[in-house]
Amino acid sequence: MKIDVVLCGVGGQGVLTLAGILAEAARRRGLHVRQGEIHGMSQRGGAVEATLRLSDAPIAGPQIARGRADLLLATEPLEALRHVHRLAPQGVTVAAADPVDDMDGYPPLDELHARIRALPRAVLVPAVALAREAGAAKSANVVVAGAALPFLPLDVEGVEGVLRDAFEARGDRIVQANLKALSAGLAQAEAPNS
Repeated sequence: MKIDVVLCGVGGQGVLTLAGILAEAARRRGLHVRQGEIHGMSQRGGAVEATLRLSDAPIAGPQIARGRADLLLATEPLEALRHVHRLAPQGVTVAAADPVDDMDGYPPLDELHARIRALPRAVLVPAVALAREAGAAKSANVVVAGAALPFLPLDVEGVEGVLRDAFEARGDRIVQANLKALSAGLAQAEAPNS
């Protein structure tokens, strides 16, 4: 078993945090993990990409060739479309519906959503709204992780354990908000192309 994952978004959305959480959950499950990061622009709002390779056997390196990713996790819809060429033909896209549209010429959001929904296997997630409902708007990345769980060799309890450990120092309210965000995202995976 081997799953290759490309994670993308923009600075400040927690892409690298998300990659770390999923990597740690995989390690705790006994899987081999290779993780790579491309920070892009070092400022908030710059493109950010990470790769995550999970396997039950040793993995040579973190790079994923064009057209070979099993899963694309995007915390921003335009970034999802910018990285869709990385997906294998049977690959799945899980993307946040919420834009970071603080640039001139950002494409119309309804067009971006239509293009994502037109992909063969896609889940479009209202991540920011679900994170706010869970109690922490900054947990939108965790909502995306929850929506991706059915496509990963991870279990909910394992990811919950990593979230508890990762956010314990910030207090129980933040831990509970992230657990709710994960659950809300998982519920979204049951409604593909929503």
